[in-house]
Amino acid sequence: MKKTIQTNPGIFKAYDIRGIFDQDFDESMAYQLGLAFSEMRKNELKKDNINIVAGCDMRLSSPILKKKLIEGLTDGGANVIDIGLASTPTFYFAVAHYGYDGGILVSASHNPKEYNGFKLVREKAIPVSKDTGIFELRDMILNYPPSERGARRVNGSVSQKENILADQVEHDLTYANLQNIKPLKIVIDPANAMGAQYFEEFFKHLPCKVIKMNWELDGSFPNHEADPFKHENVADLCKKVIEEKADLGIATDGDGDRIFFVDDKGEPVEPGITRAILCKIFLRGNPGAKIAYDIRPGHITLDSILENGGTPIVTRVGHSLIKEQAIKENAIFAGESSGHFFLNMAEGCYEVPLIVTLKILEELSSYEGKFSDYILPYKKYSHSGEINSRVESIEDKIKEIKEKYQDGQLNELDGITIEYQDYWFNVRASNTEPLLRLNLEARTKELMEEKRDEILNLIRK
Repeated sequence: MKKTIQTNPGIFKAYDIRGIFDQDFDESMAYQLGLAFSEMRKNELKKDNINIVAGCDMRLSSPILKKKLIEGLTDGGANVIDIGLASTPTFYFAVAHYGYDGGILVSASHNPKEYNGFKLVREKAIPVSKDTGIFELRDMILNYPPSERGARRVNGSVSQKENILADQVEHDLTYANLQNIKPLKIVIDPANAMGAQYFEEFFKHLPCKVIKMNWELDGSFPNHEADPFKHENVADLCKKVIEEKADLGIATDGDGDRIFFVDDKGEPVEPGITRAILCKIFLRGNPGAKIAYDIRPGHITLDSILENGGTPIVTRVGHSLIKEQAIKENAIFAGESSGHFFLNMAEGCYEVPLIVTLKILEELSSYEGKFSDYILPYKKYSHSGEINSRVESIEDKIKEIKEKYQDGQLNELDGITIEYQDYWFNVRASNTEPLLRLNLEARTKELMEEKRDEILNLIRK
């Protein structure tokens, strides 16, 4: 008989639950999570009859975790809508579009194959984060006595929901005029992960020629990690775009909620530039609207919002925090520097990679030149990328940086952001490790490199 693993409290993160399966947690924790989430939602909604969505990604451990999760949810009295294999955007769509009371998706996003975890939402796909319930769930789970296993059985039901992906694509296609989209040639690499599922359905409706890379769902990630934020994971895509003389390339991460583009020259498009383009597009139909973006450098986003008559809303880093702020401020669109792009719709605010793809394709179809020509005016600044450094004392280092750069304009919304006329940077602590993350941007590459190295030397000395 398999020995139950003691759940590591550290798997309960700022935005989700994530750790190494069969080391930090096992399937019994999934069962307890189902019990705890059912209890939490019934108490919050003040009703016993609740409908909760459950789904999973293609990771090797996902089927057993989903099975045990559903057992816990039903033992806790929830009626479960099992949506099977689903990307995170499809999961969000299912919860929000059909009006369910919440949901849990088994996924570890872009993490390596040995990881797994859970993304949790309330109604309208509102995220459950560290400030809104994850730590309460942690305490409930860690304090469940073993004798309570199965003691809460009140016969919740399980049902399947059909045609969710078709409904999602139909919904998303309404956000563009399909007649305007030319037969562009596109190379797509979803890294053997969940993006392949929605792109397969989506491109049935468009005239584009799609060249597929790493398309088969495979939780062992046989070709590369499903994290397009790392350049090595899009290197093959970049080469393929050049080889095929394609108009553009697209990459998505493990659970399909982040999307990245490559131009016709095989150069990755910096997510801040993608976000700036989308700001312009969404402001066309919504003049004066609010747009939210995280505080990490990406000055071209602010430029685009202001140039196109929008109202900028700066947020803390983190997909759940940006969504919460966008909802609170009634921002129509929001973007995170790591490739998360959100639309604030009547049914909910969540990542919409298919709508983003539509908007980019529609924009390029109306442009006479190449993608690389289109983005040239957006390449005004030089960006360091996100650089991590392991430090002994995060507080001491941040204090040291503040003192050295005290003549700059300081913002402490999330970590510290210090601005000068020709360069600006953000230094913030990781939510999960003793790391400091540096993002720096400057008006020239030379100044970016000089200031990047200067600050890194201070952090690492």
